[in-house]
Amino acid sequence: MSTLSSAVSDPAYVRARAMVTLFERLEHLCEGAIAIDRGGRVVYVNEKYLAALGLKHIAEAIGRPIEEIIPNSLMRKVAETGEPILLDIMELGGEQLVVTRMPIEDENRKVIGAIGFVLYDHLESLKPLLARVSQLESDLRLARRQLSNARAARFTFADFVGVTPGIAQAKELAGRAARQSVTVLLTGETGTGKEMLAQAIHNASSRADKPFVSVNVAAIPDTLIESEFFGTVPGAYTGADRKGREGKFRIADGGTLFLDEIGEMPLQLQAKLLRVLQEREIEPLGSDKVSKVDVRVVAATNVDLRKRVSDGAFRADLYYRLNVLSIDLPPLRDCLGDLPEISARLLEDISASGDYVSAKITPSALAALACYDWPGNVRELRNILERALILSDSGRLTGDDFVRILPVGTQTRLAVPMRAAGLVVPYAEAEAEFEKHTLEQALAASNGQISEAAKMLRISRATFYKKLAKFGLAAGPAAV
Repeated sequence: MSTLSSAVSDPAYVRARAMVTLFERLEHLCEGAIAIDRGGRVVYVNEKYLAALGLKHIAEAIGRPIEEIIPNSLMRKVAETGEPILLDIMELGGEQLVVTRMPIEDENRKVIGAIGFVLYDHLESLKPLLARVSQLESDLRLARRQLSNARAARFTFADFVGVTPGIAQAKELAGRAARQSVTVLLTGETGTGKEMLAQAIHNASSRADKPFVSVNVAAIPDTLIESEFFGTVPGAYTGADRKGREGKFRIADGGTLFLDEIGEMPLQLQAKLLRVLQEREIEPLGSDKVSKVDVRVVAATNVDLRKRVSDGAFRADLYYRLNVLSIDLPPLRDCLGDLPEISARLLEDISASGDYVSAKITPSALAALACYDWPGNVRELRNILERALILSDSGRLTGDDFVRILPVGTQTRLAVPMRAAGLVVPYAEAEAEFEKHTLEQALAASNGQISEAAKMLRISRATFYKKLAKFGLAAGPAAV
């Protein structure tokens, strides 16, 4: 018998070749492959996956934490637990991908990493399944809202949508915070989703089954703020509850206390808050006894606390205690590439909360929204979308729907060339003109960034380039 024949009949050889062949076939057939070590750092990525990841060279990925390459990746979970995720739908760059993730084992069956394959990047055949999954997710979010009580956090990282750099970094840092029990300071303009991110941190932490208590510091009168935070004993002062009352720290014991607008806290209370953070104990108003509490504090502010410190309005020692991990939430105007996903999620929530028709947002509508500065950020966007939906008869929101309700002057870049009165052109010509103008709007709104413009229109970069060529439009030097 020849050496080759002996090898072929050897079960160990055949098994080894089967593993190699399986990997080679999967890598050839799939749309992308990436592998990490036990510590979650990228050790391999194939060429086909680079474009989807926004990378030019394999070396840009090697050695980096997987979450820096793919925000909210589940690869680390597979490497840590050794449990595969055989079929999943992952969002990346505004597209939905079907992926499989498997642990990598050494010769002793010890897990040393994980590998993931993108099986499909065109999901036409899976549209019925995706529609069903989307409906189930919507129903689940609605059920959570209906069943939630005042002490439950409703939002998770999945609700905090976006993949642009500012949002990706905020979610990455928030994920790290969730794995620890450190104090967190969330900064950012009003309406950027600070409480949503605080709830997501709580729900991803070991405290998820404990209370989440939210307090707007600026909304509590100075005369009541101490009792609100630390509680009172019976008869502590004239007019106090004869049974006494528990303060927010006691109610949040074991869980998370979210302090919104922390910059508005009176100086006299700041010293007591500092003591709680340092000693993990509280003293109710009217009592001479202290009691231990286990509370993680997440604070938020839309003002510059460092300036408040320099002005003498905020204690420096409290600022340093709160600022163990600072996470800055970017304004919406800096994340316009996420506008399609954010708008879609908001419309989904709006539709679930009232008797609205199923809403769809068009490319012209996204282009209109991208031309506004959004001083109220995502909160303002939600209000604008709901107003447009109320005024719409079809639920198909277009640029014209927002021209009527956005502030005057916003739409100067959206004006479609006017035709002479009474002039009618063939439908195909009008359609082509609209398509060309939509492409120009997206380019203008994204400052010539092809990737961002394609995301706004919910088409692939390749399709965007084809359409540019079709109409003879120049991408410009900034188009990448």
